[in-house]
Amino acid sequence: MPQAPETLDGWYSLHLFYAIDWTTLRLVPETDRQTMVEELQSFLTKHESARNNNAGDHAFYNITGQKADILLWVLRPELKDLNAVENEFNKLQITDYLIPTYSYVSIIELGNYLAGKSDEDPYENPHIKPRLFPELPTSEYICFYPMDKRRNETYNWYMLPLEKRQELMYNHGKIGRKYAGKIKQFITGSVGLDDYEWGVTLFADDPLQFKKIVYEMRFDETTARYGDFGSFYVGQIIQSEQLPSFFAL
Repeated sequence: MPQAPETLDGWYSLHLFYAIDWTTLRLVPETDRQTMVEELQSFLTKHESARNNNAGDHAFYNITGQKADILLWVLRPELKDLNAVENEFNKLQITDYLIPTYSYVSIIELGNYLAGKSDEDPYENPHIKPRLFPELPTSEYICFYPMDKRRNETYNWYMLPLEKRQELMYNHGKIGRKYAGKIKQFITGSVGLDDYEWGVTLFADDPLQFKKIVYEMRFDETTARYGDFGSFYVGQIIQSEQLPSFFAL
């Protein structure tokens, strides 16, 4: 039986995607709409305390295209904390005009393929700890997609020897390192938590970099032979002070 590598696991992750019911929202009086937006701003401001207390983080983006209108990405220490934030969000008045379109449950993950060997506690390693319990960037653009490792009669990632998987992941990682400073990447594991095995979230100030890195990785053996992908979601950041103009009609 091929060896299953251990993973290093950090904060739990929840991506929430919503479409806005603009037709119905247009019927809401402007003063009521303003009150709803202010309540949403207060919600987002309140949860900035998680970042300040090193107890999680969140990101809020306007999704491009018709798959969704907004993304709320939340990171928290425990799964139950995600439930609490989601329930609180769902009780906001503005959510009466939001239609859930997709969600993704996972956990920040680092594979030990690339973590290296050491006698020290990896969770206290100053290079690893910030990757497991990150402060999210406020980049202009975001890209999210779920993915699987292929397992069929011809190509089965899980039947490869550990040494071969280590080699493939090392070469795969070299491509990602070429985009350091252009893209910030977060891998979240979702085996047993959601329909795919991993979620990938990318941040960049230039959205063209999303296309470049994904395209280049298509030619890497790890992706070309063993990668299966779900839908891609891209969008632009919405700062709290931009919410009134975003919801203005």
